[in-house]
Amino acid sequence: MTYFIDPSPDHWKAFKDLPRDEPIHMLNLLRFRGLAEYPQGHEHHGNGWSGRRAYEEYGKTSGPIFRRVGGTIAWRGAFQTMVTGPDDKHWDDGFVAEYPGASAFLEMVMDADYQQAVVNRTAALVDSRLIRFKPGAEGDGFG
Repeated sequence: MTYFIDPSPDHWKAFKDLPRDEPIHMLNLLRFRGLAEYPQGHEHHGNGWSGRRAYEEYGKTSGPIFRRVGGTIAWRGAFQTMVTGPDDKHWDDGFVAEYPGASAFLEMVMDADYQQAVVNRTAALVDSRLIRFKPGAEGDGFG
């Protein structure tokens, strides 16, 4: 089984090659570790935090930066069951983050304080997906 925490160089390039000046939605699917894995020497190493608790710390430390760049949570949900997809895949949490543009997302991830906060995300997650969408028109049907 393959797990993903950070973007590959090719995926990162594809993200940066798309328009940066239009709103984007970022679908986040999260699977937490049972026990957070902080690097040796980090202030939270060995504290016994769960992955979920470490992710809460990530939210607390990255939240002000997320809001400063204009980010908002458009939707949040808790996984219940896989309807279409592999039986061995489940997610503990999911949400859609909305940004005024990809440039705002890039500003956030390049921020020095964010880069210190992201260690909590890495410690928290065993697997994740981060998928960029262009917001579409709302409607009352499929398609």
